[in-house]
Amino acid sequence: MHAVGKACRKAGMASSVRSTFLKLMAPALIAGVALTGAAAPAQAADFPGDKPISLVVPFPAGGGTDFIGRLLASEMGKALKTTIVVENKGGANSNIGTAYVTQARPDGHTLLVSGVGIATNQGLYSKLPYKLDQLDQIAILAFGSDVLVTAPGFPAKTLAEFVDLVHKEPGKYSYASSGNGTTGHLGMEMLKQRAKLDIMHVPYNGGSAAINDVLAGRVDVLFVNQDTALPHVRAGKLRALAIGSAKRNPTYPDTPTVAESGYPSFSSEYWFGLSAPAGVPAPVFQQLFEATRTAMQSPAIQEKLGAVGLVIPQLTDRKQFVTLVDAEVEKWGEVVRVSGARID
Repeated sequence: MHAVGKACRKAGMASSVRSTFLKLMAPALIAGVALTGAAAPAQAADFPGDKPISLVVPFPAGGGTDFIGRLLASEMGKALKTTIVVENKGGANSNIGTAYVTQARPDGHTLLVSGVGIATNQGLYSKLPYKLDQLDQIAILAFGSDVLVTAPGFPAKTLAEFVDLVHKEPGKYSYASSGNGTTGHLGMEMLKQRAKLDIMHVPYNGGSAAINDVLAGRVDVLFVNQDTALPHVRAGKLRALAIGSAKRNPTYPDTPTVAESGYPSFSSEYWFGLSAPAGVPAPVFQQLFEATRTAMQSPAIQEKLGAVGLVIPQLTDRKQFVTLVDAEVEKWGEVVRVSGARID
């Protein structure tokens, strides 16, 4: 796929989206330290009901969403004084697990570790087995960014040098992503338009396979989740050219953002959240929100997520997550529409 054209005429929209994030969420970068200025969470009472909470992870065990889900289940269970059981219901780019949750009773005992897919999938699929209004958005858990990497022997050492190479020989170079419709794919499509790049997309089934082909020289660059690339960058096997976050990431301190590299307001990020079937009673919803805030402020979660550079926002109310989802549906929907990216 090639440039996203009109999508980047909405650069102002992208800037507004990120501005909304910063204003509403005031994210505190976590690098093994506690959030500063965060209000002390209220003490949670015992959660109503005599059955465990089912926390649905819409991906197979072992991935990033599963990792966060299991951390959350442990710490949130302590806050609620109940048992939270993780259930992996993977398939169809999170659609199967998400649809399952929308059909559950809205009593707070079935929850979803949601992600950016609930926004991007709205445009990528012609038909979904659920509607967004079938979900109550409880809280944002964490943000991550995509990072542009290449093999150490690649001639470009900066984003500017990479852009210059592509301009000199249009159509010669290729970029990999961990799959069609990922933020790495869609974010790179935005960059292609902003930088006027003629470069071919090569989608892979996951980041590991893409990294292997970058290292082998079969594809030139890769735009991928920061945590996936991090061990390879630290080992010197990959070179990071730029990162898609609004500010530099503590785990990539020497890597400039795409925005500071000449493309203001650029942002390519993924995120994780906690959702529930629509209609959760207000008192139960508030209890879940407070327990989530307590869990995400725990040293165990901050240390483990901070180690891979994930950003935990300062939670204030449910409107944060609703605002984020609405903005992301609009932002990525336009990119999908103009680029022609589809999954079905």
